[in-house]
Formats: sequence, C-alpha cells, structure tokens
Amino acid sequence: MKYLLCAINAKYIHSNLAVLSLKAFAGKYGPPEAEYIIREYTINHYMEDILADLYEVRADVLVFSCYIWNIRLVRELAEEYKKILPGAVIWMGGPEVSYDARPFLREFSSVDLVMQGEGEEQFTGMVYLWEEYGDLEKIPPEKLPQGIAVRGRINPFAAPVDLDRIPFVYGDFHLFDHKILYYESSRGCPFRCSYCLSSADQNVRFRSLKLVFSEISTFLKEEVLQVKFVDRTFNCRSDRAMSIWQYILDHDNGITNFHFEISADLLREEDLALFARMRPGLIQLEIGLQSTNPATLESIRRKTDLRLLFAHVDRVRDMGNIHQHIDLIAGLPHESFDRFRISFNDLYIHGPDQIQLGFLKLLKGTYMEMMRDEYGMAARSQPPYEVLKNKWIDYGDMLRLKGVEDMVETYYNSMQFSETLKYAIRFFPSPFDFYDLFAAWYRKKGYHRFNHNRAEKYEILRSFLLEEAVYSPIQEDFLDELLLLDMYLREDLKKRPAWAPGGKGKKDRWRQLFRDRGELLFPDQVRDGSYHPRTAANACHIEEFSFDVSLWMQDGRLRREPALCLFDYRCRNPLNHNAAIRIIHRQSLKNERQ
Repeated sequence: MKYLLCAINAKYIHSNLAVLSLKAFAGKYGPPEAEYIIREYTINHYMEDILADLYEVRADVLVFSCYIWNIRLVRELAEEYKKILPGAVIWMGGPEVSYDARPFLREFSSVDLVMQGEGEEQFTGMVYLWEEYGDLEKIPPEKLPQGIAVRGRINPFAAPVDLDRIPFVYGDFHLFDHKILYYESSRGCPFRCSYCLSSADQNVRFRSLKLVFSEISTFLKEEVLQVKFVDRTFNCRSDRAMSIWQYILDHDNGITNFHFEISADLLREEDLALFARMRPGLIQLEIGLQSTNPATLESIRRKTDLRLLFAHVDRVRDMGNIHQHIDLIAGLPHESFDRFRISFNDLYIHGPDQIQLGFLKLLKGTYMEMMRDEYGMAARSQPPYEVLKNKWIDYGDMLRLKGVEDMVETYYNSMQFSETLKYAIRFFPSPFDFYDLFAAWYRKKGYHRFNHNRAEKYEILRSFLLEEAVYSPIQEDFLDELLLLDMYLREDLKKRPAWAPGGKGKKDRWRQLFRDRGELLFPDQVRDGSYHPRTAANACHIEEFSFDVSLWMQDGRLRREPALCLFDYRCRNPLNHNAAIRIIHRQSLKNERQ
C-alpha cells in the first residue's frame, strides 16, 4: 500500500523533520511491501493546487503533520479530500492534535486516526496493522499501538523512542537545495517553562555522539549551507554540547553554518574559549531571554541568571564571529506595557544581531494554558492561539507592541540600517521609545498599507528622524552620510538617492583611481599579479565621507575627519552580509585632491 506523508511548512526554505523521520523509521522497521511518499508544501500554496497534487498520488493512507501554523489548511484539505475520495483514510499527528485528540476527532469527521506524541513507532505499528487488515474497524482495539487515538478508544501516550533507533533521515541532498536542514540530537527539555510544550516531556534523551558525529560529517561532506539543531536546550548537558562544538570546529568545511538554541547563562569559560576560535559564521546561537522581570520569570518557571546571561552575550558579541538571536515574549504574566519596555531596553543595550519579539501563545497541553483564567488571558480561539490581553496588559497596548515588532523586524533585524540606528537612538528617551514612536508615526502616515522597496525604507527612516526626533535637532548632513554608508555596505547603488551628498562627477574619478592606483587599493593583488582594474571597479565602490568612518563603526564616536572608503562586494561579512570596507590612507586622499 501507499502511504503519503504530507508536510505543509511555514516557508519554502523550511524542511519537515517529522515526516522525514516517520519515513526513515518505517522504511527500516516496517513491512517491506509498504511504499512511503513525501510531499512538502508551504502555507502560501493554494489549497486547490495541493489538493490536486494529493489526489494524483492516490495513496491508500494520507498522513498530515499538524502544527499551529498549518492546522487550518490541513483541516480544509482533509475535508475536501474526503469529498473527492470518500473512501480515503486520513491519519494525523503532531503537537496541534496530540493534546486534545478526543474533541478533535469528534469535531472533524474527515480524520480517522490521531497519533499522539512521538510518532515513529506508532506510525510503523499502524502500517503493519493496515497492511494486515486494511480497515480500521477490522483491527482489534487491543492491537492498536500506544499513543493511537480513534473514535471510541484513546490509548495513552507511548513510551519515548530510543533516538539511536531512528535512522539518519536525509538521503538525496539535492532535494534540499536552498533549504534549512533540521537535525535532532536530543528530545525533551530539563526545564519547565510554562508556555512551552517541551515542558510536557522532561525525559531528556540523547542520540549517541558516535551517530551525531557521523551525521554531522555527512552534512559537512555535502556542503549543506545550514543545519539547524532542534534540541530545545542544546547545552543542558555542557560536556556533550562542548564535544559537538569541538567536532564542528575541528571538521569545519568553511561553508556550513550550524544553529543552536541554548541557555546562555549555562555557558562555561571553556565554551567561550572554543567559540573564540571559530570561523565567523560557523555557528549561530538562539537565546531565549523572554523577559528581564523577576516576577515574570518566576511565574513562567524559568530559572535564569540574567547577570551571567548578559555577560556571556556581551562576550560572544565582542568576539564578532557568532550571530546571536535573542527572544522576548510579549503578553507574559506580570509584564505590563511599561515593564515590557524595560525588558526591551535591558536587551537592546547588549546589541544582539537580531531581536525576536514574539507574542505569547496559549498552546494546548501547556501549564500556561491551564492558568489562563487566573492570569486573565484572552487568546485567539483559532491557531496560533495568540494572547490578546491579560490582567497586566490590554489589547491596545498589545497592538502598540505589534507596531514595535514590525519596526524592529524591518529596521533592526534586517541589519541594513545599523549605522544609522546607532545614531538615531540618541535622539529618543530609550531604544524602545524610538521604535514605539516610529511605529505610531509610520501608521499615521499610512505606510503600513503598502510594501516598500529598500530605497523607500531609507527615505521613510530619514523623514521620521528629521520630523520627530525628541531631543536636540539631528545633523541632517551627518544623517544623510550615515544612511549612505548603510546603503553602500549592502550594495553598489545603481541610482544615488536625491538627498545623498556628493557623488556628482566622482564616478569617473574613482574609475581612474582603479586604473592608475591599484597599488593603493589592492596592494597584495598588485604584488601577486592578480589585480585587474576593470574587475575591481565593477565589484567595488569608492565613497568619500566627511567623518572618520572606522572610528564611528567601531564605537560610535563622531570625529570630523575626511575618509575615503572602498566597499568590496566580493568579500562579505557572514554575520550581517555587509561588504568588506577599507579606509584608504588619508594622505593618499590628500594626494588625490592635489
């Protein structure tokens, strides 16, 4: 029989580890006559197109992997699929159906069976039964595997699977070109965060290091661009985390990036020393801060040493070789709008590469969902069950935070405005106030109704700062130069903005510099004979600024001293994707002027 495993991901770059794992496990331990087919889509696909594709497979059993981001589309697909194939059999699994299987089956008649919790052994067991009986009503109830839920019988969750029994899920790597590959070296979490489903499974299990090293080696050999470890707290066992990081460092292929979700306060000196030796971009870290309010952290059952966490964040930031992504959650207990402002500012001063401002979701099966009445939580009835208000914050303030989130995502997290933001923040009471006021102004102007290209985003930021700076007037000429610096760090502009200073008639002058003064621009290439003036001119840009650019970029100090900067787009920073920038000697600039 044919078993069609359907994954509907949030984005095209995502891959679905769940269906890959089901197929790999059943392929090794299941009946040899069974055929497993995987189809992956995104939530942006048209439902009709997915339905037609599923119909053409004509599988005996259709299996969906269910999450908060896809469950609406999955429900609709299941309902429509049963209309066109009334005899179709539909199984579902995943966190969105595991914790309320009975009401889910009662509400959605199109679904025949729910796999609760970890699905590898359940799915394989059901495949054996289906190959034998081919009809759910013919299967003796006592033969249904643990974790299986059908109408009239809800079996308890199965014992956790031994991770070493799960085969390596990736085969043909060409199928995953331009996608993030997800990898699991452990399951469960030792912590009890009240909003997280991982708190339901404190039985932390690990895949043996021998297997992990072998599989990392495969990723490196295949030169995969990014591998994202899905371990909930990767460094909960410090020695094990250190062993994996050491292996990655020792076998670095110069290409692959590894992503880890960690608790930064658990890092040790030896971890930090190892990090300092890593190639820029070899690893990146996701750190769950969530809040700096002690009352909030206690209520969500997080034990975090904030002093140590921020000390380690600063250490890693100063190394300059590791991207740090730090999370905050709005809507948590005991955190009002004003208190969230403090948490945001507490984090912002530490300069992470990205700030993920998320909103609390009341997930089924979590302690937070059970406490919703005590906390006065009002949440959306449909996925993703996002909190609308609680006892400490109302809906209006949550909307304001949505605006802050939009501005942070567009201007901070894009890393395309870093030098300008460094200057802009100084004209507002705090970083949070800058983004809050920017969001209100942005909405008042109606900019939220349209998509904007990159040049327009610079124009919008410039207008806001010139109109709404709270403190002493902004130096417009300096602001324009910083905006231009940010723009050229990313790309050699085809069209120079109208407000940009200088530039007139200088393009020919700089091309002549590439022709006549190659030893000034690329001395190493001139010495080894690899320098080509036309190639360099096409791949680089030269811009003159009225201030010391290196001093500004290093520590934000303004010194009025002319600088001639060369932007080389062939060499980019792997953390922020900026072009390599080099200051041409000032005496050389003086000579060029003479």
